[in-house]
Amino acid sequence: MNARMHLSGAHASQEPDEGERIAVAAEVLGLLADRTRLALLRRLAAGEADVTTLTEATDATRTSVSQHLARLRLAALVTTRKEGRRVVYALRHGHLRRLVDEALNVADHQIGHLPPHD
Repeated sequence: MNARMHLSGAHASQEPDEGERIAVAAEVLGLLADRTRLALLRRLAAGEADVTTLTEATDATRTSVSQHLARLRLAALVTTRKEGRRVVYALRHGHLRRLVDEALNVADHQIGHLPPHD
């Protein structure tokens, strides 16, 4: 993970150059390219969840889910809050939810041999 991956500044005072935007976008898409992380983000798109709930929503072990969540947290794609002893995860913003939805829509089209549309 490099310094560019820290995405917490939603709208900085100066616009990033196009090369930086492309690099960060590629890193975000790279994080989504993992099945477990994509499944986690899909579940989080439905609402907040703890590790137990997220483990049940994937075919991964609790350890694996925790490691993937750590990567998503490091990349500032998910947020956390404490609820007693539990840590509750949420998507950082709606852009990510829409990105996951669109990736799954593309998959639906490819699997179902559906015609393209805008």
